[in-house]
Amino acid sequence: MTSNLSPAPVNVANPSGIASNDALRHDWQREEILSLFDRPFNDLLFEAHSLHRRSFDPNRVQISTLLSIKTGGCPEDCKYCAQSARYDTDLEAEKLLAIKEVIREARKAKAVGATRFCMGAAWRNPKDRDLPHVLEMIREVKAMGLETCATLGMVTAEQATALKEGGLDYYNHNVDTSEEFYGEIITTRTYQDRLDTLANVRAAGMKVCAGGILGMGEARTDRAGMLMTLANLPAHPESVPINLLIRVAGTPFEESETVDPIEFVRTVAVARILMPQSVVRLSAGREDMSDEMQALCFFAGANSIFYGEKLLTAGNPEESADRALFERLGLQGEDLSVPPDETSYR
Repeated sequence: MTSNLSPAPVNVANPSGIASNDALRHDWQREEILSLFDRPFNDLLFEAHSLHRRSFDPNRVQISTLLSIKTGGCPEDCKYCAQSARYDTDLEAEKLLAIKEVIREARKAKAVGATRFCMGAAWRNPKDRDLPHVLEMIREVKAMGLETCATLGMVTAEQATALKEGGLDYYNHNVDTSEEFYGEIITTRTYQDRLDTLANVRAAGMKVCAGGILGMGEARTDRAGMLMTLANLPAHPESVPINLLIRVAGTPFEESETVDPIEFVRTVAVARILMPQSVVRLSAGREDMSDEMQALCFFAGANSIFYGEKLLTAGNPEESADRALFERLGLQGEDLSVPPDETSYR
């Protein structure tokens, strides 16, 4: 006797027929993306995980470490940011770190398993006088055998070229949210400014790291719009960080409502479907995520984390907690710049 609860037949290779790892799309429509968000949770995760296994070992996670090389005093008015000079967050502005301090932190990061070292500065854009100092940091970190990443604000085409020639592998510049909602988050730069910087980075030959933040009062349609912007770039970002808002006291978003964990996992899954060959990183906010929520994110296609007790100025899970979680889930750290042997997991 056949049960009425028997599931309908599903194409295991490509359940929805929408995404294909063999032909990356750059023409997504918001309605299509929202239809993915609306799918039954199990179906959505099944497709995301199936696509994830085509390009990545599902049991390996790339580990990055993020260091603030210049903290506080930023003139921008990003409503989520503790480093904006416009808000009273009790954060004292600091000067650009000495190169020896950056080298010391990079060595510590490598010793605990990080393969990428990211350097962030609270600037609207780097001044040309500061660039040689940053370039020296990049050269020293790269000499250790680490991948290098920087987030320094907006960069011109000339600055992007200098960073590339200095050895920078990745440049991070998040779009944060949808173009329509962007004005509710930031007024001191435009959405097009964000896209122009990403274009300059790509034209210089660097890899792009670009993602967004959930929990700023945006609607699901804005989450879909943010992912649409990224997926419809001429080339998908190699790294896509999905951040959970850290509600910083003193910022306009300090009392924002928390995001439903299932909705966050859905966003990770949709990012994986739209950009199947990109590394999707669980970034800010992991300190507020349960182990179970993170496990679902890894199953949905997240395969990178920031490792270490601090992200710029915000807290992050302790290294011992991450090691324990990896052990419970059977996960291992991995340099995802090296293509895996897919026959071992497909």
